[in-house]
Amino acid sequence: MADTPSPLHLGQSSALPASPDAAVLDFVPNPRGGALYLVRFAAPEFTSLCPVTGQPDFAHLVIDYAPQQSIVESKSLKLFLGSFRNHAGFHEDVTVGIGQRLCAEMKPRWLRIGGYWYPRGGIPIDVFWQSGTAPDGLWVPDQGVASYRGRG
Repeated sequence: MADTPSPLHLGQSSALPASPDAAVLDFVPNPRGGALYLVRFAAPEFTSLCPVTGQPDFAHLVIDYAPQQSIVESKSLKLFLGSFRNHAGFHEDVTVGIGQRLCAEMKPRWLRIGGYWYPRGGIPIDVFWQSGTAPDGLWVPDQGVASYRGRG
């Protein structure tokens, strides 16, 4: 991957993008390209806006992927996820959209995302998406986020 551009954000001062569409995801060559392994990112304080009321929605996102030629640079991922703070979208659209964009740009062997959303209107909504069947031999641990149970 000698033609991979240098990361835009790594080692630089970077402002939070105005929107997910304006966010630039950086990818770097996979240092272990021949190995089958899983990378996990957890964003326990993810926020976006309800497209109907404009009120904030909160989620715990867990992104698991098996890299191929590149890995996502974590600062650019953090900025991308942060750009949803002012983005209005239903839970399903936001969760699946994040997974699909990462897949389209990074081209991993496999990716899954779990969006564990806090209750809206008294009902918690959990959204799950994956790019396909996990590769044989890949260790895929449970995402470790319990279903919402309130205070009890």
